[in-house]
Amino acid sequence: MIEHLDLTVVWAFVIAFAIFAYIVMDGFDLGIGILFPTLRPGEERNTAMNSVAPVWDGNETWLVLGGGGLFAAFPLAYAIILPALYAPIIAMLLGLIFRGVAFEFRWRDPGHRAFWDIAFTGGSVVAALSQGIALGALLQGIRVEGRAYAGGWWDWLSPFSLLVGLGLVCGYALLGATWLVMRTHGPLHDKARSLALWLGAATVAAIGAVSAATPFLKGQYWERWFAMPGVLLTAQVPLLVALAAYGFFRLLKGGADRAPFLIALGLFLLSFVGLGISIFPDVVPGRVTIWEAASPRSSQIFMLVGASVLIPVILAYTAYSYWVFRGKVDSEGYH
Repeated sequence: MIEHLDLTVVWAFVIAFAIFAYIVMDGFDLGIGILFPTLRPGEERNTAMNSVAPVWDGNETWLVLGGGGLFAAFPLAYAIILPALYAPIIAMLLGLIFRGVAFEFRWRDPGHRAFWDIAFTGGSVVAALSQGIALGALLQGIRVEGRAYAGGWWDWLSPFSLLVGLGLVCGYALLGATWLVMRTHGPLHDKARSLALWLGAATVAAIGAVSAATPFLKGQYWERWFAMPGVLLTAQVPLLVALAAYGFFRLLKGGADRAPFLIALGLFLLSFVGLGISIFPDVVPGRVTIWEAASPRSSQIFMLVGASVLIPVILAYTAYSYWVFRGKVDSEGYH
């Protein structure tokens, strides 16, 4: 059976799944860091930290899997994309490191907790902004000559990449707010619900702005979204986004706790589908396809054997940890 599989497409979906899993798993705790300045020092901040403390450290597993999978399955794409995006990727990694250190030290060094709170927020904002800028820079195009990056150090910085970066910051903050709605109670719960309303509007506006600008970046984007008969299918994506946004605000205002978080994840999924429509089957948009960038078939088979074991194990222990630490939380922990 494996002889008839297009392993290049399989690996493209494996890496896409890993990236989306990272967004789902790490987005809300980055969002809590982004929202940290809006929370009162003491009980509110401690409760917010306790809500993610059991699960946050394992979320970067998917980031490692996505990056490592790109290197192993699509080495040419890795060799082109990394030099083009060195600055935002390094900034993202430094932000994640700062956030992780601050997460631990704010408990163990209470005398400097205010400093660690600032570091936690700063690391979260930098990581989220850098991820969005990197995505925007990839979408706007990377200059390639032969099989190498041919652009400059600052090519990643543009109004469009900054728009995507700010949009992702809003989106992660929305996930953080809806996570707190789902996991907390009392004044923090009410504050998170109020924040989620504003952040939901900002996120939907950002999705609309990025979606409106993307087709004008490259002719192929316009064709994939608006050429007949494909437009009959692609038009369903913005329609679903509008329906999801309507459901989000209706349920959030109606007092639902869990549904707003799930719908916020749905908005990210629809945005991810839109990204796939824009670039697939390219891995470097307009320049390199997944087949041109792929490693040899023998390497793909070897890695797929390991991934088929590793990914279910990761999913199993992740699901178990979320199941164990389900329910509401306060400054003392889960109940």
